[in-house]
Amino acid sequence: MWCKSCNIETNEEKCPVCGNDTVSDEDITTKIYWCRRCNIPVIQRVNQADRGICPLCSGKMRYLAMDLRPVFPEERLLLEILLDKSPNEFAESSVWAVNNRYYIDGKSISLSNELFQNVDTNAVLEKINQYKGMNQGEVFDKYIEKCILANRNRTNHIKDEAYTFVKRAAKEFEEEKIVISFSGGKDSTVTADVVIKALSNPNLVHIFGNTTLEFPSTVAYAKRYHTNHSQSNFLTAKNMEQNFYDVCEDIGPPARMMRWCCSMFKTGPITRVLNSLYRNQQILTFYGIRKFESVSRSKYNRIEDDAENVKIQQQTVASPIFFWKDMDIWLYILSEKIDFNEAYRLGYDRVGCWCCPNNNPRAQFLFRIYMPEDAKKWRDFLIGFAKKVGKPDAEVYVDTGMWKARQGGNGLPSAGDVKIRFTNCTTEEHAKIYRLVRPFDDELIGMFVPFGRVAPELGKKLLNEVIVLDIKTNVPILSIQPFGQEGYEYAVKIRTMNVADHEALQRMAGYQIRKFNACRKCLKCESLCKAGAISIMGDSYYINPEKCIHCKMCVSPKYLDGGCMMDKYLRTK
Repeated sequence: MWCKSCNIETNEEKCPVCGNDTVSDEDITTKIYWCRRCNIPVIQRVNQADRGICPLCSGKMRYLAMDLRPVFPEERLLLEILLDKSPNEFAESSVWAVNNRYYIDGKSISLSNELFQNVDTNAVLEKINQYKGMNQGEVFDKYIEKCILANRNRTNHIKDEAYTFVKRAAKEFEEEKIVISFSGGKDSTVTADVVIKALSNPNLVHIFGNTTLEFPSTVAYAKRYHTNHSQSNFLTAKNMEQNFYDVCEDIGPPARMMRWCCSMFKTGPITRVLNSLYRNQQILTFYGIRKFESVSRSKYNRIEDDAENVKIQQQTVASPIFFWKDMDIWLYILSEKIDFNEAYRLGYDRVGCWCCPNNNPRAQFLFRIYMPEDAKKWRDFLIGFAKKVGKPDAEVYVDTGMWKARQGGNGLPSAGDVKIRFTNCTTEEHAKIYRLVRPFDDELIGMFVPFGRVAPELGKKLLNEVIVLDIKTNVPILSIQPFGQEGYEYAVKIRTMNVADHEALQRMAGYQIRKFNACRKCLKCESLCKAGAISIMGDSYYINPEKCIHCKMCVSPKYLDGGCMMDKYLRTK
């Protein structure tokens, strides 16, 4: 916290000197300055009195960048190869980077995306293997030690503030209901360390979401972390029922605006682990989210429990490092001597799924170098997919990244499953006959549990009719029965009754028809249900009537557009 009046730092919400309200770190801009004499970067607030003055040598510094990350010797060797330099040419230099811009002793060199896209990766890998045995890192360590010393006050401040935040956020929760979300990346690593130290509790639950699409170094690091934190309750969430390539074949690869993989392979499996531990109890989860990572994350709150913004409804999520920059993260890791994912030493600035459509050209280039077999398999699949959906030049479509911008299910046979086809019943008012892609069964009937009490005993037996009663009034509001309709191989008739808004109820009923027809077991519904009533059991979608609280979140467009995530992924223009 910062008092603007007194221009002093404090951990209190009120200034201890003047009593005025203090402002949080989000209101204070920081910049990276370069000391030519010490040859290191220093992160400083723009409002501090000694801004631009090196804390080590008292020399004047110049502005360098808004953020930085260290370039480890492994990435430095790669940089030398890409620039056609001799190996170890920059071994005596202080090398840092942000995105594709590198700073060598404070001097800027920018690498273009075209270079990463067009370079001969086989030749680069051959040189890496040739020179890596002679790669030097002694000078790197010396500069890191000096940088830690110069930024000690900054690191101590953000560390103390984060510890205070964690203690405040955890006050309302029992220790057994506190969870650390662990991804194997640098941010979750720091978050875990901060939370454990702040609460003085090495026994906290950790959940590692293994998406099955992780870098090998991420899986290896997760195992190492578990070994080094043997007192923690370290659990792995993994979707063992779906195969990534099979799903891609069915509904298409994930794209920037259609990352179905997150629900299916991360959020969904984590929800299942949480449900097994806590059922419908509210828990506190500490996440390694930072506002500077993306535009979407900048809109998050540091503590979030709003149903529209939390992916897993039984969670309150808190982000201790929300206002930290990349340089803050690395200063903490290196000063606290924390083990971290080896992928960062190779040049990755973010560690996630190797196939993520949000990966930049440099990350894709590194993927081709360090995971060549997986890279080739993925490219071959994308080219085959492009041909299947009718792209005229499939290789250009893939290599230029146009596949990342695709939207909807154009060209896919499965796209028809999300289209709600119906006809109005000519013999009954407020009744519609919906097309089904498979026979009417108990799974479809169970999808109407959120609307009220499902009462098959009240329906007409000869028609296999099922009645749904309003949960509050016990008055019939829905009639559901299998139906024969010309043009539809399978169909169901749904009639609404005793309600003020028949169209609204039919629209929600239509959402459940879409789920029945289009469900790909993406697990989004499981995460959405705060009561833990929805589960995918084998190949069936099941709503437990004993757990359902009839909140109707699962059939409300406010929380799930179209009632089903597949509507977004398979909708066609």
